[in-house]
Amino acid sequence: MAWWKAWIEQEGVTVKSSSHFNPDPDAETLYKAMKGIGVGSQLLSNQAAAFTFPSSTLTSGSPWGHSRCIPAGTNEQAIIDVLTKRSNAQRQQIAKSFKAQFGKDLTETLKSELSGKFERLIVALMYLPYRYEAKELHDAMKGLGTKEGVIIEILASRTKNQLQEIMKAYEEDYGSSLEEDIQADTSGYLERILVCLLQGSRDDVSSFVDPGLALQDAQDLYAAGEKIRGTDEMKFITILCTRSATHLLRVFEEYEKIANKSIEDSIKSETHSSLEEAMLTVVKCTRNLHSYFAERLYYAMKGAGTRDGTLIRNIVSRSEIDLNLIKCHFKKMYGKTLSSMIMEDTSGDYKNALLSLVGSDP
Repeated sequence: MAWWKAWIEQEGVTVKSSSHFNPDPDAETLYKAMKGIGVGSQLLSNQAAAFTFPSSTLTSGSPWGHSRCIPAGTNEQAIIDVLTKRSNAQRQQIAKSFKAQFGKDLTETLKSELSGKFERLIVALMYLPYRYEAKELHDAMKGLGTKEGVIIEILASRTKNQLQEIMKAYEEDYGSSLEEDIQADTSGYLERILVCLLQGSRDDVSSFVDPGLALQDAQDLYAAGEKIRGTDEMKFITILCTRSATHLLRVFEEYEKIANKSIEDSIKSETHSSLEEAMLTVVKCTRNLHSYFAERLYYAMKGAGTRDGTLIRNIVSRSEIDLNLIKCHFKKMYGKTLSSMIMEDTSGDYKNALLSLVGSDP
């Protein structure tokens, strides 16, 4: 499934809106689940005193939440049960109810009560989608060094409308232009391809392809790379970033006939480093977006150590779009399920929250 089609695949969603949703009891459950504000709370004590329940009823099945009225310590499982089983829109309503009932910001309270990778995952769930992606881009550029892979991943895999929303959220939250920050933080042909991708010029959902233009583009790519000593990088960048996805698929076919090798092989031989990664990512997202994200998730966990930022970002951002379809491609490509690899590579509440977001195996 190419990237421009993936945004309408409803069967791909792993996290759906909860039926019969009411944000108020969810907010109360979260309040009780967190030790720093729940222990000794006069409000909870008053509520508990007003009713007499057998102790067995004060559990996850009761109207009082997932734990006893006055919990000892943070009940991480209650937090997982609420926040990973509600849509992002519902989480925003829970946050509003939390502040209205208890006078505290839910995200800041979660930050104060949780820690480590589990905190990072749960806090990620609380961001509005475009604000979360804007944050990921900002974090990739702040401080020493730039995480080019994060920038490439987001810019190459989003549609024009989504990129516009991300740019708007970025400027609102950080007071600067995303394009200008990318220009300030990168250089050379990498800077050029990232700025070109940010324009969203590949966004064309029509299936029309001009065979003559596709052939010409394929010939131009061959002339810009394999046919000459050196590489005309701008020709590659212009075609990859300004042609529609359906058109590019035809270009890739024609290119292979001319060059007797895939466009991917030519990019690998003609470019290197982050520019190579950016061009290959455009090609991968054009061919099959779900396979691309399956690959990102696999290599986030393969080998020594886990790239938790990549793992969290892609599971959170795709859970309400196409994670089920990504899971299917993951199993076909690697012979194991995404959830089994998460179980092997993570632990504790962090693992449980990830598995809850991923859902059952295909």
